[in-house]
Amino acid sequence: MNTERFYISTPIYYPSDRLHIGHAYTTVVADSLARWHKFAGRKVLFVTGSDEHGQKIERIAKAKGVQPQEYVDAIVSTFKQLWKRLNVEYDDFVRTTEPRHHKAVQTVFQKIYEKGDIYKSTYKGWYCTPCETFWVETKLQDGNCPDCGRPVELVEEESYFFKISKYADRLLKHIEENPDFIRPESRRNEMVSFVKSGLEDLCVSRTTFDWGIPVPIDERHVIYVWFDALTNYLTAAGYPDDHARLAEWWPADVHLVGKEIMRFHTIIWPIILMALDLPLPKTVFGHGWLLFDNDKMSKSKGNVVDPNLLIDEFGVDPIRYFLMREVSFGQDGNFSRRALIERTNADLANDLGNLLNRSLAMLNKYFNGVVPEPKDATDLDREFVQSVGGLGAELDSLLKDLHLNEALAKIWQLIGRANKYIDQRAPWALAKDEASQGELATVMYNLVETLRIVALLVTPFLPETGAKIWAQLGISESLTEQTLADTEFGRLKPATVTKKGDPIFPRIELKVDEPEGEEAQPAAEAKKTAVSQAPAAPAAEAQSEDGLITIDDFFKCELVVAEVLEAEPVKGADRLLKLQIDVGDGRRQIVAGIAKHYKPEELVGRRIIVVKNLKPAKLRGELSQGMLLAASTPDGKLELVSVSANMPAGSRVK
Repeated sequence: MNTERFYISTPIYYPSDRLHIGHAYTTVVADSLARWHKFAGRKVLFVTGSDEHGQKIERIAKAKGVQPQEYVDAIVSTFKQLWKRLNVEYDDFVRTTEPRHHKAVQTVFQKIYEKGDIYKSTYKGWYCTPCETFWVETKLQDGNCPDCGRPVELVEEESYFFKISKYADRLLKHIEENPDFIRPESRRNEMVSFVKSGLEDLCVSRTTFDWGIPVPIDERHVIYVWFDALTNYLTAAGYPDDHARLAEWWPADVHLVGKEIMRFHTIIWPIILMALDLPLPKTVFGHGWLLFDNDKMSKSKGNVVDPNLLIDEFGVDPIRYFLMREVSFGQDGNFSRRALIERTNADLANDLGNLLNRSLAMLNKYFNGVVPEPKDATDLDREFVQSVGGLGAELDSLLKDLHLNEALAKIWQLIGRANKYIDQRAPWALAKDEASQGELATVMYNLVETLRIVALLVTPFLPETGAKIWAQLGISESLTEQTLADTEFGRLKPATVTKKGDPIFPRIELKVDEPEGEEAQPAAEAKKTAVSQAPAAPAAEAQSEDGLITIDDFFKCELVVAEVLEAEPVKGADRLLKLQIDVGDGRRQIVAGIAKHYKPEELVGRRIIVVKNLKPAKLRGELSQGMLLAASTPDGKLELVSVSANMPAGSRVK
């Protein structure tokens, strides 16, 4: 029996307003990782929650004419409703207003104070209330908060201070000796630079408001909201009283956070733990932002996407899939309604849905929907079976290392391989030949067994989809009782009676003029919109009179490194080549007019530059999902823009 355990957390979200699609991204990723580890047989603790104290909450509640507790109760209920709709199955939800958390925070403060690392003094400096962050003047940008860009307030009050500067060298040593502590590497470099620039002791109490946890040694003060919030990870692990639970679950394996709060989680939080003589979390992973029209989402900018309205229109699993597949984990990603529809149609409807529909339709036609006993196998059949086997273990290795996009890409490579296998083996042709009935039985068994394995592999990411496939396959065993070991090929019992149903992903019709950017909104909503609308700016000219473009124009093109996996001519077109490429978070096809300059075999393995977010088009009946970059001379010479093999697929070109 697997005795491994896995503790993963999201940040606890601030209830200043309802959550947007960026919050959903973090939580869906954490949920999928937690589900996978449970599927792999590990004991899992998945923690999320709400960060409910602070001056900002107190001011909002006062403006609304309610008590802070009443205000946060209402908002936090919307958090839980959203997680339920997104099929997020957390194991613990920590609210900072809970008595168990109050005790944990006050115990932490008391212990560090008794150690001599907290002292009383007077704070005079700048404070950003929206971010609940103290700043020295040298860190401000044009007099504003360097994180959110909003005005700061000059604060002067008696406060308690935490000697975080005392631990700077010890923290740097830990980061150096534990390269996985801060991921990805770009975030680690940023945090090391921040620490080396000098740490100032942290103000950890306030006296100008009272919506917070009282300082245990001086109840005129409330504990600084970040000191309070970060302790939630210990609260969930049973600190301070449940010693057995703490021994089992601490340290956490992964704190999954947005990159904007890395400083709190990789500097303040580990120093708190060092002062408590507790081990540090194994990994703090700072993922990128989910952008809207290449801009960070925020209420003040009017570009917030409401996940509830997206779920109303598209369903849950398309949203979950888009969030995890469209965004390279660790990098910024862009949300658009068009991209969501295209990803749903291409991957879910065309690839997965089509594989299920055509396989079960043929099984119904040739075997009355009953899974046959495999009989005669060709080399192609054996090769296909070999490509399916072992994928579960490969995915487990990728997901242990947080390579979420690669894991999903591997599953969809299998789905694509299965669709290709149908075309190669042509069951409709085998069915016409009495002598080929043994081969037909083998082909149909292999397809349905592959669907069984796909159902298991996609369930942690797309729970409803896995359940729908499982139901149509007619398997009597409970899906929830299946484990990673059950992905071994050949476990499907012949004579299983399938139950073909409706398509699990009906294709979404995409209008030619489907809106993007600030105009994007679910068609089902007349009054509410998925995207909060900001006042429209006057339309900009496509190009200035001097022919120059702005940096914003340039960043509309998403240029990435792509590896050429396959290349072949397009039938009936002597100038076109059809390329299968890896863009880092999956496989796609592009068609390019380069056949007179390159032979297909010369392209396989090359790293080229492509425009990833170009609107798909059809050339000679072939779908082209992007455009490669090439240089050409007046005399017709052409050469692809490429990079060395040292640059991985998906790397952004800036």
